[in-house]
Amino acid sequence: MRWTVKSEEQLYRDPWLNIRMAKVDAGGRMLDHRLIRTPPGAGVVVLDEQQRVLLMWRHRFIVDVWGWEIPIGKIEDGESAMVAAARECEEETGWRPADLLRPLLVVRPTPGISDSAHHIFLADGAEHIGPPTEAWESERIEWLPLADVPGLIAQGEITSGTTVAALLFALSQDRNS
Repeated sequence: MRWTVKSEEQLYRDPWLNIRMAKVDAGGRMLDHRLIRTPPGAGVVVLDEQQRVLLMWRHRFIVDVWGWEIPIGKIEDGESAMVAAARECEEETGWRPADLLRPLLVVRPTPGISDSAHHIFLADGAEHIGPPTEAWESERIEWLPLADVPGLIAQGEITSGTTVAALLFALSQDRNS
């Protein structure tokens, strides 16, 4: 059954999120449902010629977890998702992705509570341009074998939903076609 929004009221807003209360008709049952609206994000899976992926080792204080993640961040006003993905990669890792970024997938990590959309691209290679300008984003940056991704997920070293989806999807792609 399709849920129909009858109205929405803002509860809180800042540049990163907009928390709202929606009155929703769920097939004849009226519900008050909180939701979070956020600006879209963009990230990139960068692979090198050895089929290694560029990852950042990060601490996420909200859940108090360390893990590997792809570079990803907010798409700025007037910026395309592709440009944002490349910019975020440079800022967070110090690596500039190869010129041709290809769309990989769009991930909506929490559609039951948020409209968050992450536009993920694939890059074949990157050039090291120096230290990250946002070094506070991660403790370290490494190239890890893409083939190790399932094991890293099983060991709890990759837990970010967007990173899991992006890396597993990249792993499933036939790069010979």
